[in-house]
Amino acid sequence: MSNLHVQALHVHPVKSVAGTAPEEAAVEPWGLSGDRRWALVDTGGTVITQRRHPQLALAAARPMAGGRIAVTAPGMAELVVEVPEPGPLEPVVLFGKKVETVVAAGAAADWFSAYLKEPVRLVHLDDPSVRRPVDPDYALPGETVSLADGYPLLITTLASLDALNSLIAQGDHPEEGPLPMDRFRPNVVVSGAEAWAEDDWRRIAIGDAVFRGARECGRCVVTTTDQATAERGREPLKTLGKHRRIGKSLAFGRLLVPVRLGTVRVGDEVRVLE
Repeated sequence: MSNLHVQALHVHPVKSVAGTAPEEAAVEPWGLSGDRRWALVDTGGTVITQRRHPQLALAAARPMAGGRIAVTAPGMAELVVEVPEPGPLEPVVLFGKKVETVVAAGAAADWFSAYLKEPVRLVHLDDPSVRRPVDPDYALPGETVSLADGYPLLITTLASLDALNSLIAQGDHPEEGPLPMDRFRPNVVVSGAEAWAEDDWRRIAIGDAVFRGARECGRCVVTTTDQATAERGREPLKTLGKHRRIGKSLAFGRLLVPVRLGTVRVGDEVRVLE
């Protein structure tokens, strides 16, 4: 028996918006069911995230039956957003590449525009099986991803967070720590591992699902955003820059691609196969 277990699961229906922590989730080829199937775009059609709008951290989305979502934010009444009917595809730009999406109803645009105080639209990834390939430098043929940054899932470990927080405490900005796991917006959080063990996970099983470890997760300015207040600091990037450079990445967590589908649950054993 492995000492590794799933401590938490996280699904973020709208990219860069707070999500939910279900007890179980179905694994689809492009990620956990319902994860990052929606995103906000500006008037030029570029996807916007907490990199540009840290206040998105204070908005939240929860999945509902049939793929619908309910969104909330400070000062805003809850809005239920229906999955758009099949219609004209709208190309949007995500990290410099075009992705075809379907635009949600105008009420969603009005709601998010009022919250962000600038005109935006909400779009939906209608068919993740064909719309967006995984980074070809690390992908196998046919692998696709939702509107996540680049890979279907992100896995992190409690031990690595503890190790990082110890380094922050010894660094230049100890007052900014300890940081909670939500800074890193993972899909799967694992207990029982040694610090940084996930760096070497090439193939793992969780429940009846199997994943391959594609690469380390390079971290960006979103990790410096307090998810409870939307305020920005300097950590963890300062500390990751000193202690966790892997190639060009400031690394925390590992990016996964499903190779066998199934269901994952909180408490599931995590087995390192390779």
